[in-house]
Amino acid sequence: MAHDIQIVTEGELRQAVKLDLMAVDVIESAFAALATGKVVMPPILSLDLAEVNGEVDVKTAYIPGFDGFAIKVSPGFFNNPKLGLPSLNGLMILFSATTGLVESLFLDNGYLTDVRTAAAGAVAARHLAPETVDTAGVIGTGVQARLQMQAAHLVRPFERVLVQGRDMEKAKACADDLAAILGINAMAVADAAELVSASQLVVTTTPAREPVIKAEWLHPGLHITAMGSDQEGKNEIEPRALIEADSYICDRVSQCEILGELAVAIKSGIWTGSRPAELGDVIAARATGRRTQSDITICDLTGTGAQDTAIATHVRKTFADAGTIINT
Repeated sequence: MAHDIQIVTEGELRQAVKLDLMAVDVIESAFAALATGKVVMPPILSLDLAEVNGEVDVKTAYIPGFDGFAIKVSPGFFNNPKLGLPSLNGLMILFSATTGLVESLFLDNGYLTDVRTAAAGAVAARHLAPETVDTAGVIGTGVQARLQMQAAHLVRPFERVLVQGRDMEKAKACADDLAAILGINAMAVADAAELVSASQLVVTTTPAREPVIKAEWLHPGLHITAMGSDQEGKNEIEPRALIEADSYICDRVSQCEILGELAVAIKSGIWTGSRPAELGDVIAARATGRRTQSDITICDLTGTGAQDTAIATHVRKTFADAGTIINT
């Protein structure tokens, strides 16, 4: 029996799939599903290719009630810019959850990962950030820095954004882009401590292996989303900050124990507390995130296969009759 497979290119995806509140809601549904305990999500298959300054992650998840499940392959080769090539690429394969047949191939070169990662940051901000955010800050100057601030602005429409990075020129370029995109005041700052002090919402988007945020910088009414630690050895937040925060929330505890900020805190011996709550638990009101507007909250996002399945099934519906169809 013949079977049709839909193929959608990056250009087509960029035109039709936007970082908007619909995307945020789709990713929130993935976190809520994780809280049910019924999602089948194996550990991340992760390759650390140090010899070529590269890494590859493979993520997947089956979510009951979803028509399909995705397998996402996400390479990052960080010498590529010297060759005039992007650092990140990849693709998603969507399978039928009923038959296991391939339904769609999304040749997104990492675009869908960018969207779902930024949307996850917005979900964290929606449930953990103070109700009123006047100033947001981002540490990092790449694509995800821009997208995280755009996503956060959807749920906490702040009036000012600060950008800090190792390269001041890149920080200024990022700030200029955000000013143009969001229509708000945006500026680059040289000092990360200054950025944190002035902000109620901070997102870290770096590949750092040494903390870019110190525990002594924490202040009442602060929320931090750390999304850069998605490989063993990465670390953006000083471990002591996890202890001193009023609430520390993981996207998936089992992943954060291996890849995230929690992994470093455990290895250092600082974390001796009980099992942290997960973002899905907060969404489902099974755990408390922010209790008061003066609380300090931290969310550790390592990226889950459930997010990939959620965005892929969303895209499938968007492109129900579009893309190239091949018959197998």
